[in-house]
Order: sequence, then structure tokens, then C-alpha cells
Amino acid sequence: MNIFKDEYRGKKVLITGHTGFKGAWISIWLKSLGAEVIGYSLEAPTEPSLFKICKLDDKITSIVGDVRDEKKLKDVFQKYKPEIVFHLAAQPLVRLSYNEPRMTYETNVMGTVNVLEAARNVDSVKAVIIITTDKCYENKEWVYGYRETDPMGGYDPYSSSKGCVELVTASYINSFYKEKGIALASVRAGNVIGGGDWAEDRVIPDFARSVSEKKSIVIRNPLAKRPWQHVLEPLSGYLWLGALMLKDKEKYSSSWNFGPRDTDSLNVDEILNLAIKSWGKGNIIIDKNEQPHEANLLKLDISKVKAYLKWYPVYEVNKAVDKTIQWYKSYYDNKSENMYAYTLKQIQEYEIEARIQNLIWSE
Repeated sequence: MNIFKDEYRGKKVLITGHTGFKGAWISIWLKSLGAEVIGYSLEAPTEPSLFKICKLDDKITSIVGDVRDEKKLKDVFQKYKPEIVFHLAAQPLVRLSYNEPRMTYETNVMGTVNVLEAARNVDSVKAVIIITTDKCYENKEWVYGYRETDPMGGYDPYSSSKGCVELVTASYINSFYKEKGIALASVRAGNVIGGGDWAEDRVIPDFARSVSEKKSIVIRNPLAKRPWQHVLEPLSGYLWLGALMLKDKEKYSSSWNFGPRDTDSLNVDEILNLAIKSWGKGNIIIDKNEQPHEANLLKLDISKVKAYLKWYPVYEVNKAVDKTIQWYKSYYDNKSENMYAYTLKQIQEYEIEARIQNLIWSE
């Protein structure tokens, strides 16, 4: 029996943003749990991409579409009639949001509204989970973690748009979803790392690219402190929350932080030094040019998920970095490696470690 007690076996699960980094990981995990996975997303946003490397279009139902396309999205919901929805589709980059603010708001805010509208108008849907970010909070640069009840905010358009998404989700819970008997929740994670991420302006992907090309990595904010966690940490929380929501539609309809331990919040230069140690090589160059504003200090309080979901992080930051670097080394050093099988192996290793620690997935 898997750690989710077969809650997803045979269930129809729709994932928006399945061609992205986190979307591909959760698609692979759900497929291994016996779910019927339907993905709705734009084409893979990077080259290479985890989605293409693992040939997910041959393993799940993959539909190319934009969450801003209200009609097409509704048609997909009507055709496939999912039972649970994970909404990950987004414009996720801070610097791009400065260049494309309208597209960022249209995708992140109205795209979410379109998903919520499509889901509430299909009788099959029992639970919807909206994935946002730790950057949705009004960041005051204080030393303690943000709680789910703290104010939403956001300096840059990306962060602001995600704060808006949280407000939209809370409104839909109270205005529509309770009455319809559909569970709805929003989830926030820290800075996620893991193999298969090639997005721009992300420290570990930039590092992996640089090492593979025998170049130094250029970083903008070496002292910026972030809550680092392996991608499987928040995904395990999303999946466990989803399983609970299927059982109790009101109890779990709220917002949830899935962050790392307090001790796993490190500066950018500290996380890179761990990556260099794990890979065995790498060099850092600091870009001293003026950069757009980004928060320097950000932490999440995970007391709520510990108390109500009995969810705890499994990997400490050192292990999270090691698992991430192992994935990239396997990809770059051995092009013949079956990376779908390797990704599944890392999921299974995480599940085993969770069982050994007996930390999570207990009611």
C-alpha cells in the first residue's frame, strides 16, 4: 500500500500547468498512485524540460491550452469530468512580471478564476487545490515565519498577483464552493528545488546549467534568505491535503503553508555552496548591477499543517540539495539514463524515508 492509502487509485485528476516543473513531478507521482491524469497547459516552458525528458505526453492525457481561454478550459472539464483538480498553471517569474505585468495578472488571477468557474460547474468535481506561493504575503522582512492568517500583499506584479489569487480563492470558498459542497483550498510553498527544473532566474537550475557548460554561475542577491525545500515536500503536502479533502469537504477548505524547517532557510550563497559541495565543482560570480526589487528575507510558519494535517518535512536542506544535484548529474553525465524511471526512483526513496521517519500522512 502506498503512503496515500490508495486514495488516488482510479480517480480522475486534472492538473493545470502539468508541463511545468512542479506540474510534471506531481503528474508522475499521481500516475504512480494509479490516478487517471489529465493535464491542461501551454507547451513545456523550457528546453530541456522534465515533461519532455520523461515523455509524459505518452503516459497521461495531455492537452495544450491556456488557462486564459475560458471556453476551452470549460470544455475540457465537461469532457473529462475530473474528481479532483490541482491548479498549478501560472506565470511564475518575478523579473518577467516587471516586463509583462498584464500577462502576469491575466494568467495568474483570471486564469485562476477560469479554473474555479469551470470546476464549480461540473458535478464530478469534489476537491480543488490552488497552488500559489510564499510570496503572496505582505512581506515585512521580519525574522519569523508568515502564518496563513497574515495579510496578503506583494511588491512586484508576480507576488501581488498571487496575493490576489489567495483573495479570489477565499471568496470562492465562501461565495460558491461551500454551498456546492466542493472542497477548495489554497497552498503555499517555499523555494522549491529538484531535478528537472530549467526555468530562468532560479538558483539551482542556473547552477546546473552553468556546471554542465563549464561556466561560473552569476547570482544577483547572495544574501537573500529563502525557505528551501525539495519539490517532493510541498507535493506530498498537496496530495495528502487532497486525500483529506475528498473525505471532509468543509474541514480542510482554507489556506495552508507547506514550508521547510526553520533551520532550512538559507542565504542564496549558502545554498549554492551546498550545491557545489554535492556536485564537486562550480564557481560563483556576483552580479553587482542594479536589480529589480525582490524580498531579502522570507519564511513560512507551518504550525497549521503540523497540527491539523500531521504533515512534517521529511528532507533536511542538505539532503534536498543532494537529491537535486544527483538528478542533474544523472541527466548530464549519462544521457542514456531513463529519467522517468530515475524520477520515480526518487519519489519512492522519499516515500520510504517518510515511512522510516513516520512523520506524515496520519490522521
